[in-house]
Amino acid sequence: MLKILRNRNAKNILSAVAVAVFGFILLNLTFIFDALYQGIIRRIIGIFIAFDPDTNLYWFPPLMHGSFVVVIGLISWLVLKSKLKVIYKAIYMTVPVAVVLVTAGIFLYRWPSVSYTVCGLFSFSVLYYLYRAKQPWLYYYSLILVSITLLVMGILGVDI
Repeated sequence: MLKILRNRNAKNILSAVAVAVFGFILLNLTFIFDALYQGIIRRIIGIFIAFDPDTNLYWFPPLMHGSFVVVIGLISWLVLKSKLKVIYKAIYMTVPVAVVLVTAGIFLYRWPSVSYTVCGLFSFSVLYYLYRAKQPWLYYYSLILVSITLLVMGILGVDI
């Protein structure tokens, strides 16, 4: 086994598989965290505002999604600036990329062409940043994996 880990190609393949598998697990944990986050915020705000089927708070769902992007952004900034190994940062990078792309998709679901354009611009902007900053290939892989997966899900009409 140690001989395999010394082989550069085998190490790269195992790293790519690790990003895909553990990134998927981390995304599932992120959805659970989002549900807990929104539940706690709803309980706190529920003290002041009654939530019932007749409540017309059109501003509330976008506020919840936007604030979750901010929370993930702050956590991501700490994680990506830390001294963790590249593999761990690449695995974690699936989270902020997916959160931003899914949130943009939620906000722009009525206009699919605008949604795909905005998400494409975001992905290409991050890709350009990674290129300019000469980041390791695992970051590129993480970004491209999540972007293409969500693009295929959007085209096929898969709901999250």
